[in-house]
Amino acid sequence: MGRIFISYSLAKYRVAVDEAWKKMRDINLVRRLWEKDYTLWKPLPDEIANRLGWLEAPAQTLKKINYVRETLAPLAAGEISEVILLGMGGSSLAAEVFGQILGFAPGYPKLRVVDTTNPEIIFDVLQKIDWGKTVFIVSSKSGTTQEVTSLFHFFYNSALKNIGTDAGKNFIFITDEGSPLAETARQLNAFHVFLNNPDIGGRYSALSFPGIVPAALIGADAEQLLQRATIAAELERQLVTGASLGAALGALANKGRNKVTFILPQPWKSLGDWLEQLIAESTGKERKGIVPVLEEPVFDNFTYRNDRVFVCLQDEGAEDSARVKALRLAGHPLITVQLSDKYQLGAHMFLWEMATAVAAHFLEVNPFDQPDVETTKRHTRAMIAEHKKRKSMPPEMPAFNFAQGAIYGDVRGASPLDIFKNLLQQASPDDYICLQLYLSPSAQIKEAIASLRATILKKYKLPVTFGWGPRYLHSTGQLHKGDAGKSLFIQFTQDYAFNLDIPDEAGKEASSLTFGTLIAAQARGDRQALEEKGRTIVRYHLKSNAASLLNDLASQL
Repeated sequence: MGRIFISYSLAKYRVAVDEAWKKMRDINLVRRLWEKDYTLWKPLPDEIANRLGWLEAPAQTLKKINYVRETLAPLAAGEISEVILLGMGGSSLAAEVFGQILGFAPGYPKLRVVDTTNPEIIFDVLQKIDWGKTVFIVSSKSGTTQEVTSLFHFFYNSALKNIGTDAGKNFIFITDEGSPLAETARQLNAFHVFLNNPDIGGRYSALSFPGIVPAALIGADAEQLLQRATIAAELERQLVTGASLGAALGALANKGRNKVTFILPQPWKSLGDWLEQLIAESTGKERKGIVPVLEEPVFDNFTYRNDRVFVCLQDEGAEDSARVKALRLAGHPLITVQLSDKYQLGAHMFLWEMATAVAAHFLEVNPFDQPDVETTKRHTRAMIAEHKKRKSMPPEMPAFNFAQGAIYGDVRGASPLDIFKNLLQQASPDDYICLQLYLSPSAQIKEAIASLRATILKKYKLPVTFGWGPRYLHSTGQLHKGDAGKSLFIQFTQDYAFNLDIPDEAGKEASSLTFGTLIAAQARGDRQALEEKGRTIVRYHLKSNAASLLNDLASQL
């Protein structure tokens, strides 16, 4: 029930992967990992020894499942229709996956994840809240994540206005003991504070409270989810399925096959975002890294260069698709992971946590830190401080103006299209393109982005990743600044239709920052961080008709 079957088609890379598997056995890697031997990654224990609690998380959380159920019972028996989770990165992605793959049970609330500082999205959420039937989950390991605290202050103050002084009863908190958020929750008489194991990092927290509490609240069978994961963890000690997968991915990356392209069936699509964060943030550092590629359009095999490895998740017993057969015949490394029912999701999450940790061993990086994330935060804080001082963002001179907006960066060309083409022509064969989207994700924008990605892939044979800002900062942001720099970045920003004040404190009206300023500072802070790392980045700022420009670029490239 917990076992996952994986097959490998490695072509000329069979020897390299066999050597990695042999090394794994020779150094007793799996036994040492379970013994929490930090020297598998680095000679010092910093941010390793205190980040291995995920190994026991399925079993330990399973022991606490009755506590979770009993705590949430008053809400389950009530008339709650929606759970709004305020979080970023690891504190929100697992819950989002559970909500989309497992769904909410009849009679239970639906889940909405808010992991943005985009004022248009936040306002849209606010307008749809039924205050008498809504519960908020505020999830942050450190309790200091700026996006999460800003969202909490905003929605708590809105709850005060709509519910009254008992607003705290509509808030659940998930954080570490001693965090500022834990203390605030107690002061506000919150419904409950779930204190997570401090030895579990955010991106490895899916099978602990940040993932399981939201899953239980929407009526998913959290116990079965954890049972499957616990069995997978027990089997891993003998079968080393996840470790073998990680060794293969690490060996392939060391041979230049570092663009891991996922082929996911429609019901499991949302797992891709969780995998992307886990792999990118864990491996993308010290000029190394595995680049996850999601939701890529299907083209013939001549579209793909020799930097790809394909990972196909498919239903047990299903025949290989024509695409999978063609990839195998073309000699691309192909790894096929069998799926069963949806509650095997818990086992798959543990499998990939193990695989990622082991891949990092073969890349010789620490999978549990994120050294380059702070760079963007530092620049963002400086932008905000400057804005508070001068009441505006520091001036930034555009390199090119056009009717719909302006373009910033070191660019050349006589039109937005020329500039875009010239940028793409700078790419090397083993580069990837990253689209950073600080746009409101309408259906038209999503369709235009998909079209643009397909056009770039087909014409330039380059993988195109994308992320919604500022969400990607807590997912692929570490990889962008920490890997070998074989990448080009195109950032799209927009003018927002309106702005929203962020209360400086929960329960108080004073505000010195808006969401519009915060998201602008985050976009600019990340640009500065990328430039500091020597990356090429160009920004298209769009005042109107963003979808129109994106479609024009896609159709005219």
